[in-house]
Amino acid sequence: MTARHIFLLGPLLALLGAAYLLPFLGVMRWSVTLPQPGLGQYVIALTDPLVLGVIWRTFRICLLVTVLAVAAGYVLSLIWVRGGPAARLAAELCILIPFWISVLTRAFGWLALLSNKGILNTWLEHLGFISEPLTLVRNEFGVVVGMVHFLIPFAIFPLASSMRAVDERVLMAARGMGASRTRIFWSVFVPMTRGGILGAALLVFVFGLGFFITPAILGGGRSVMVAELIYLRIFQSPDWGLGAAISVILMVAVGLLLALMMRQVKAATK
Repeated sequence: MTARHIFLLGPLLALLGAAYLLPFLGVMRWSVTLPQPGLGQYVIALTDPLVLGVIWRTFRICLLVTVLAVAAGYVLSLIWVRGGPAARLAAELCILIPFWISVLTRAFGWLALLSNKGILNTWLEHLGFISEPLTLVRNEFGVVVGMVHFLIPFAIFPLASSMRAVDERVLMAARGMGASRTRIFWSVFVPMTRGGILGAALLVFVFGLGFFITPAILGGGRSVMVAELIYLRIFQSPDWGLGAAISVILMVAVGLLLALMMRQVKAATK
């Protein structure tokens, strides 16, 4: 990197440092100074059954959301990249329209649809399929539905990019050798898009770890995730030291996951 590149990147690096690095250093300071100096808050965070349970729930939900969002995103990406004109237009609308709707509006929309007196339960009761409302929100199911709906578009872009990079000659060669469409898809096409799958999984999983609004609304306080726990510890307890320690632990975990997944993505794209 030349001096000119450093000069041009300087303002951006300064902005990122002021916006992200300095606040994070302040959070780290809170974690070792409040309510008293030491690493006591980290010990509590790593041994308290409540905190460990929330961390485990967060990783479990994020893993499930990642699998569902990447699978749905793969299907939509396939239609978007390799479908006909009408199918591509429909896929583009499904991808772009969610970006025009705020996360808060989407969460309340799912709450109106899935609540005990919501649209879905009302229809099912009127049609005679159920005798009492199904509990679809204020639990992990509602949280997963809302998060998957929000994160599918983010999974599509790396998947679509990897699909567009597939060499059509390889697929034609497999077809010429007598392979069926199903075998070409699973044995040739999917392995060639492995980098996009890993990239989409990384993006969705990391985004999911920091979700706050969707779990708070659709979980109803019964499926608390890490971001909501941090909010409760800092703004309602208040226990700034423990909230800061949990934040630092989450950041370190995300950093390690990013490093591990980036190595896998680079290996898959070689």
